[in-house]
Amino acid sequence: MAIGQQLPEQYTVPPLAKIFHSLPHLNVSLHSVNNTFNPRSEIYLESLGILGSLPAAWLILTLLVLLVYLVTRCCDRKPRPRRSITLLKCSLAILAILCSGAVAVGLYGNDDVHNGVVHLLDAAKQVDGSVISVKNQTDTIETILKKKLDPGLTSLRDDFDAPVSNKTAVDYLLKVWDYMTQNTTIAINRTYEIRKPLSGISITREIRLGERIELFRWPVTMAVLSTLLVLCVVLLVGVARHSRCALITFSVFGLFAVIVSWLMASLYLATAVALGDLCISPDGYLTRTVPSTLAAEVLNYYTHCESTRNNPFTQRLREGRLAAGNMRASLNIVQNIALNLFKDQKANLSPKLNSLKSEVNNVDNLMNGLTTLLDCKQVHKSYVHATKSLCHLGLYGLTFMLLASLAAGLFFTVLVWVDSHTWIYIRKRRDYHQVDEQDPFLPPSAASQAIAARTLRGQGSYPPTAPPLNQNAHGTNNTIKQPLLLTPPPPSYATATARARQLHESMLKGGGVNGNSGLGDHKSSQHNQQSASGRNEHRSGHGDQPGQYATLSKQCKTLESSDFY
Repeated sequence: MAIGQQLPEQYTVPPLAKIFHSLPHLNVSLHSVNNTFNPRSEIYLESLGILGSLPAAWLILTLLVLLVYLVTRCCDRKPRPRRSITLLKCSLAILAILCSGAVAVGLYGNDDVHNGVVHLLDAAKQVDGSVISVKNQTDTIETILKKKLDPGLTSLRDDFDAPVSNKTAVDYLLKVWDYMTQNTTIAINRTYEIRKPLSGISITREIRLGERIELFRWPVTMAVLSTLLVLCVVLLVGVARHSRCALITFSVFGLFAVIVSWLMASLYLATAVALGDLCISPDGYLTRTVPSTLAAEVLNYYTHCESTRNNPFTQRLREGRLAAGNMRASLNIVQNIALNLFKDQKANLSPKLNSLKSEVNNVDNLMNGLTTLLDCKQVHKSYVHATKSLCHLGLYGLTFMLLASLAAGLFFTVLVWVDSHTWIYIRKRRDYHQVDEQDPFLPPSAASQAIAARTLRGQGSYPPTAPPLNQNAHGTNNTIKQPLLLTPPPPSYATATARARQLHESMLKGGGVNGNSGLGDHKSSQHNQQSASGRNEHRSGHGDQPGQYATLSKQCKTLESSDFY
């Protein structure tokens, strides 16, 4: 190896591949199976299915727990303190932000997976293009040798059968001609041997399938994760606006988010384990899956490319180039001898010899070009780029998506639980009419006085008015109405009657003791009775019946004596 020559970059196994590869691979009977990547093995696929079923089993358990919780809480109408509702809303906001962060990590991982797949497909196209170029060039060489050079040699050989005087020169010409024919056969065989190991390799179909899958996978995953983000935003809006409708909406669609998150986790876990098994030894998988025509030494040469001396095509290329060079040299000798021996046929032989010479030179150039196409550096570089894109960038992105799905599943589970616990205790706000309450012990407002005046006027009672103060020049009286004051209600009719009876009995008893009272005493007692009776009539004069008094309106409650005492 020359000084300063750098070795080609080699593939290294990522740590994540080792972690996923070390996970237990079990079958249905819980026995360990071979963890070598083999998608054609039913037992291996069964072990991946069991690993992927773990998040699905957790999903079933989660749904059962949520179902039991919702059944127990649906009939709960016990009011909660305001501080408890505020704490629940703060918890919902914090969990919604964390859940949004987890979904954002999933979006980031999805972008990494997409970039890894795109780079993988580009590298695969380069490898496929290199293989196709080798096959096309070998096909071109065979076509020239079999369909152009071989018929031309046969036709020119018939022209050499013409009689000539110099038999020795003709014999030498025929020997050179036979030697050139032998080299043509050698070139054809070596070209076939070069193309044979690569004849069964064609990944064009797989590349198109991968592009079609990624064309749908990437936007669908972005749409699903974006929908989960929208649900988190709906929850935040519901918490901020104290919206019972928004919280109920999240509670319903949150169950679907839980299901989607855990199902995605199941798919990502099985895919990550399979990809980890593949990335442990990608060249080993290629050895088991490539066609049998591709020798192991050829595959090892392109996947490792440790030294150009290990090129399995070196011997075949050398023999092919040597045969092409011998053909060119032999054709030059034949051309010189033939043009001197067959001078009368020079016009016929010269175009044929020039055409054969052109085809031989073309074969020689194509043989030298095969040396560059079969070099391992370009193919190995594309191979390393493809494996790194899949096993480094793609696997890391898939790991982010797996962790994001697990975290989102847990967060959405808790969010549905807390949200269902919150919206049940949020009551719809009632519309209260504003009532202008008046303290009964304070003077009524102007509006209350107007209402009271109209009420009393309708019932036939009027407030007293003051006498006219003066009279202006026009003869009109300026009077000031006495404001209506709410005074404490009078005693009831039974109480007034009892007091009058007591007063009358006391007066009778006083007259019996002193005998026939004088006229002055009689008038005095009569005056007292009339005064008491007048006061009682004046107090009960506001109502139509004894013990009643006017009210402000029919819709207001009747004032009782207890309201003032």
